[in-house]
Amino acid sequence: MELSIDTSSSISSLSLSQRGEIKVEFNWRCSQNHASELFPNLNYVLRGQGVSPHELTAIVVAKGPGSFNGLRVGIAAAKGLAFALDIPVVGISTLEVEAFPFSFYGLPVCSLHHLSKEEFAFAVYQGEGEEWQNVIPPGIGALDDVSHSTRERTIFCGELKDEVKCHIKESLGDLAVIPDRVVNVRRGGFLAYLGWKRLEEGEVNDILLLEPLYLRKPKITLKKGGQQ
Repeated sequence: MELSIDTSSSISSLSLSQRGEIKVEFNWRCSQNHASELFPNLNYVLRGQGVSPHELTAIVVAKGPGSFNGLRVGIAAAKGLAFALDIPVVGISTLEVEAFPFSFYGLPVCSLHHLSKEEFAFAVYQGEGEEWQNVIPPGIGALDDVSHSTRERTIFCGELKDEVKCHIKESLGDLAVIPDRVVNVRRGGFLAYLGWKRLEEGEVNDILLLEPLYLRKPKITLKKGGQQ
């Protein structure tokens, strides 16, 4: 049984799956409380299904981009469990998890994550089933740069504020397809499925080398005198 962990943002999730088929999925809003809420919720999910940690066969984790603290908590938990249980761990881009639910439309899917007032992390995916692929790798850019590079009808997804959606629609008109808020929510079930596909293909991560995908260095508060 696979355990999937996503603490990329204020919307977190845990799921248990069997060969990628979801058995239970638990989503919650945790704000900045990832460290204090992850393991109590994990215990709740495992006990609710009568599953012992020793029955887990793999760990799948969303590796970012996303919240600096949230990603650290999720990655550390995934690596710790994988090491303790001697099972494989697979890291999946959070951008891909957000994009995958819209793969069946056959259109390019641009996943966006707000990094700052001017910057967005983004990546573009396209295809169905075995054809699903990352056509533009994760990068950082201004929203106008992303819009100006769009040449065909494209789905834009992610935890987007209303003003961001309006800007995209004003810039691209009918070229922009923005899903309704109710379906534009990242879910643990999609992370579990993508993780299982990687496991089937033998694409597992080295526990020691798996790190969060930040795309840019997090801001570090400096002490007086410029020391970190």
